[in-house]
Amino acid sequence: MTIENNHVVTLNYTLHTIEENGEKTFVEQSNAEQPLSFLYGVGMMIPKFEQEIAGLTTGDKKSFVIVPAEAYGEKDPNAVTQLPIDMFKDHPQGLPPVGAFLPLSDNQGNNFTAVVLEVTDEAVIVDLNHPMAGKTLNFDVEVVSTRPATEEELAHGHAHGADGNEAH
Repeated sequence: MTIENNHVVTLNYTLHTIEENGEKTFVEQSNAEQPLSFLYGVGMMIPKFEQEIAGLTTGDKKSFVIVPAEAYGEKDPNAVTQLPIDMFKDHPQGLPPVGAFLPLSDNQGNNFTAVVLEVTDEAVIVDLNHPMAGKTLNFDVEVVSTRPATEEELAHGHAHGADGNEAH
């Protein structure tokens, strides 16, 4: 079956970033036991990723590159802020180390992740850019399966599993 809107797509992938010097850096990969399954065409994935896999069928393999402007955007040097040290005074693990990912949410309830750049006596300085901002992404994918989504999956806005049933 061919990938199209409102299908559940299951695939295996390997993701590398391509550095300015052309070298690839491994980021992550799925495996046969835990492939990536998602509802195609509803905005769950980077639009360019979906464009690249459109029309593929079970067993197809493809490699493609997505530039920052079509992925997570360029890194914004102004997206660095200071969180008051008091935010962490009651945290069970204490102050976060440099390089830690902090789950945060804004006043509208949007969730995002910040990366700790520095910890001072007064503040925790974080980068609010998406961790993949400014990165050129290199994907190698293999389509494991594609099937029409169930009505329940469409109503919920996400894939439930290989057979369309929600895992319990």
